[in-house]
Amino acid sequence: MFNIGDFAKHGRVSVRMLRHYDAIGLLRPARVDPVSGYRSYEAAQLARLNRVIALKDLGFTLQQVLDVLDERVDAGELRGMLRLRRAELAAAMAADAQRLARVEARLRTIESEGNMPEQDVVVKRVPPVRVAELTAVAAGYEPEDITPVIGPLFAELCRRVAEAGVAETGPSVARYEDTPEGDGSVLIRVAVPIGAAVEPAAEHGFAVVDLPEIEAAATVVHRGSMDDALGAFQTLARFIDENGYRSTGYARELYLECPESTADWVTEFQEPVVRAG
Repeated sequence: MFNIGDFAKHGRVSVRMLRHYDAIGLLRPARVDPVSGYRSYEAAQLARLNRVIALKDLGFTLQQVLDVLDERVDAGELRGMLRLRRAELAAAMAADAQRLARVEARLRTIESEGNMPEQDVVVKRVPPVRVAELTAVAAGYEPEDITPVIGPLFAELCRRVAEAGVAETGPSVARYEDTPEGDGSVLIRVAVPIGAAVEPAAEHGFAVVDLPEIEAAATVVHRGSMDDALGAFQTLARFIDENGYRSTGYARELYLECPESTADWVTEFQEPVVRAG
């Protein structure tokens, strides 16, 4: 038998936690002295303690842990609970990985401040083009809002274009607009150029849109993952500010090369500008 302090040490938990587990019926002492009230535990009870801690670390509530250990949850329900928790943990890990990537990208941008930009900014006319287009709404313009929406949207557009038998005639495009609600949400429009002879048809499952020309766009070419595009965007901002221009909208993204490895992507950002008055 172990007193509560020694049992806590062997279980790598606190005495306070063991007292709480006793109070809620999750892990009762093997014996309680009727006079002193001292709790005593058996080594065999470490097995139940280990299961309590493991299930709690998986995110189960103490009541759920109690139900599982006292077999008030059958095997099928337990499997379902574990699968759900596994999916939640995987999603959290993916979100943390994306957050870390964004922090690292922001850090690289900060570290490069004051250095000469590697990208050359060119102001040019962007000609009109007919495109097949799908739209969706993202909660904001931040990467964590855009990324989960734009990838599946492009995949769906390419599938519909292929099913319609329409040929793509150039690199794909993404463009953005503020939604009328004014709540910070952003309308994402993804598009692929198609032949001028293609006319709108309901059965296509996509819109046929003529993108107007941009008379003057400040453009810069970014090589690498979109996770590292912040520096290119801010290069455009500095150029616009330092050369007497004013931005008139979100930058278009023209995906010039999109191999399997995103590190090898080549993207041109095209931000519409006018001379500042």
